[in-house]
Amino acid sequence: MNSEKIVLTKPSAIDGMAVNKLVASCPPLDTNSVYCNLLQASHFNETSVAASFEGGEMVGFVSGYIIPNQTDTLFVWQVAVSEKARGQGLAKKMVLSLLERSNCSDVRYIETSITASNEGSWALFRRLANQLGAPLEESVMFDKQDHFKGQHDTEHLVRIGPFSIN
Repeated sequence: MNSEKIVLTKPSAIDGMAVNKLVASCPPLDTNSVYCNLLQASHFNETSVAASFEGGEMVGFVSGYIIPNQTDTLFVWQVAVSEKARGQGLAKKMVLSLLERSNCSDVRYIETSITASNEGSWALFRRLANQLGAPLEESVMFDKQDHFKGQHDTEHLVRIGPFSIN
């Protein structure tokens, strides 16, 4: 565990390559194209957060978006934390920091998708539900056979809420 101070910021397009490198270093996360990461860091920066050591190295990233036609729901697309910053509760801090932003003032639910084997993500979202004092529900979002034609594990929809941030 590194003792350097970590700063949370809104990402920008200039962070796209760093996001790509970070995600690639965090299996089992699915990697995206650099172009996708550039869009996450620019078009979705109001609902994403970058975590960096004061020296500038990115060690965490959460991408998300408000679901169209569900303005009370933040979908957390991806959570990545470098090995250098693990064990500090950084992932939870990043998600909670999103909920404190003014553009998320109407958010009462968090949704994400998680494969059954991603124990770290399950633990994170259970901790978030506990801290928010909200129920956590789980259902199939994208089925291994129906949606992925056997090429990817089933993605389970995790829904936390309702909750309120004061």
